[in-house]
Amino acid sequence: MGSMKRKIEDLMSAVSFAEAGEFETARELMKEERRVLVAVRRGYADRKTFRYAVNACRRTGAGLDILYISLSDGEDPELEQCIAEIEKEGLEYRIVRKSGCLKQAIIDYTNAMKGILFAVTESAEHLDVECKGRGTELSQAWQNLRCPLVVVADSI
Repeated sequence: MGSMKRKIEDLMSAVSFAEAGEFETARELMKEERRVLVAVRRGYADRKTFRYAVNACRRTGAGLDILYISLSDGEDPELEQCIAEIEKEGLEYRIVRKSGCLKQAIIDYTNAMKGILFAVTESAEHLDVECKGRGTELSQAWQNLRCPLVVVADSI
C-alpha cells in the first residue's frame, strides 16, 4: 500500500511540473529507478568487475548498488580504490554492507529491491563461500533469481 501511495504522489508531482513547463523534471519523476547491482566479498573487490558494472550503468543510465559482503569491519583498500574510480566517473552509487553468504545476499537484495537490471559479481568460485549447509534451498532460489546474473571471471 505504501508503494502505491508513493507512486501516486510521484505522478501528481510530475503532473504539476509538466503543467509548469518543466518537462524534463516531470520525466525524471516518472522514470522508474534502474540500478545495476555489483556484489563483492571483502578482499575480492576486483577492478574488472567494477569496471564492467560502471560501463553497464553508463550505457543504461542506471545507478550502481554495491553489495559488499564482509565478516569484519575495517577498511578494504581494494574497495576504496574502486569507489574512488566510481566517484571520478561521476556515477551515483550506494553501498550496502552485509555479512554471510554472497549468493544468499544477492538473492535477498534482488528480491527486496525493484528496478535491478542485473547483478554483476566476481568469479563463480567465490559465490559459495560461507554458504555451508544451504544446499538445495539456496540452489532453487538461485535458479529463480529475479534478474540476469553476470559473472566476471579472469580469462585463462
